[in-house]
Amino acid sequence: MLTRILLIALLLLPLTAIADIVSSSSTHYVLRHEANTTLSADELWDRLVDPAAWWHPDHTYSGSADNLSLDLKPGGLWLETWESGAVSHGEVLLMQDKRILRLNAPFGPLQGVGAHVIWTITIEEKETGAMVIFDESATAPPTAKLDELAPAVDFVKTEAIRRLTVGAGIAE
Repeated sequence: MLTRILLIALLLLPLTAIADIVSSSSTHYVLRHEANTTLSADELWDRLVDPAAWWHPDHTYSGSADNLSLDLKPGGLWLETWESGAVSHGEVLLMQDKRILRLNAPFGPLQGVGAHVIWTITIEEKETGAMVIFDESATAPPTAKLDELAPAVDFVKTEAIRRLTVGAGIAE
């Protein structure tokens, strides 16, 4: 039993994460998430651009991350399609050197409140793997109450960065 606990603890060591609501008000929020992984920067990029491999299905309209795709070019869409519908979660604004992906990405309820959301994902090579940084900035009318939505978005992005960096085979 002790061996199993130690093994689990060792498996979790390569991942360190920081999540923070940097600021928020009824009209804006700024989030920052950072995580280290033993995946190489190239492996992490390959995983990032396949959202079906790591995005949590609970945070989809269809209930299945398999319905997600990302068209990796400026103007390309982070798209979810299923038999009875489709939604564009975000639009690619920038992709650079397989290290920076920037999206105009009002996911979920943010679309309905008229929020403008910029999500920048940066990957940095590290000596023993890579670091990924999620920077997200949102603005919206005061009626959007982004300060009330920020904790939920923070939760979703914290979960997303964990799933992205831990790797394949995450048990749900």
